[in-house]
Amino acid sequence: MVRSVVDLNCDLGESFGQWTISEAPDDELMDLITSANIATGFHAGDPTIMNAVVQGAVARGIGIGAHPAYRDLQGFGRRRIEAKPEELVNDVLYQLGALREFTRRHGGNVQHVKPHGALYMEAARNTELSGLIVEALTRSSPGTAIFCMGTSETYRVAGAAGVPAVREFYADRDYDDSGSIVFTRRMRALDPKEVADRCVRACQTGKVKTQSGADIDIEFESICFHSDTPGALAIGRAIRDALTGNGIKLMPAAEVMAAAA
Repeated sequence: MVRSVVDLNCDLGESFGQWTISEAPDDELMDLITSANIATGFHAGDPTIMNAVVQGAVARGIGIGAHPAYRDLQGFGRRRIEAKPEELVNDVLYQLGALREFTRRHGGNVQHVKPHGALYMEAARNTELSGLIVEALTRSSPGTAIFCMGTSETYRVAGAAGVPAVREFYADRDYDDSGSIVFTRRMRALDPKEVADRCVRACQTGKVKTQSGADIDIEFESICFHSDTPGALAIGRAIRDALTGNGIKLMPAAEVMAAAA
């Protein structure tokens, strides 16, 4: 599928007090993107950081998303934690509610929810967990989208329930032959031009090369890069410049979905 319009998202607010995980300041990354996944305190983020990022996102017209995670500050939410699905859903709603209040404070709305790290990957393969998250969203946040992989159980369950699901293309992650991203806890440095060229190719041809060298189909509405990838600011700039230079428009995920409806 050829994409002439796409969302560009990044994870923001991934600091805690005086400790910073991101490779670049949130304000500089916000100037590049159209949707923000804002850490909600369980893997990173705190109330003051959430408030500042929401305020900046509202001022720029960026789509705001909650980025809930496992309760894992020490492991940055990249360690799988054994818990009942119902407990995890309660954690997701708790984090969503916190971000929603800051968003309301600044006159914005929560556009989407995107689970972080290991929780994202667990939901992708866990039908029960995805179903409970989707059901909770239909009750607490009607119309709020969920970000996920197109090959995931999350996408399938959301579609069946009529919940808007935004499929992501991961600019700075490898893919396996099934179309799933290869989960990693530590990222290597990447060539910004190579990453940008990969994004343009995905938009123009609907294809991505996997770790094995295979060319597979990929469908998406949003492109994601991570603020903790080494050189994130250069990568974000390269992606934005390459997309716009090839006539691909950038807009928040809600607008991309509306344009496709």
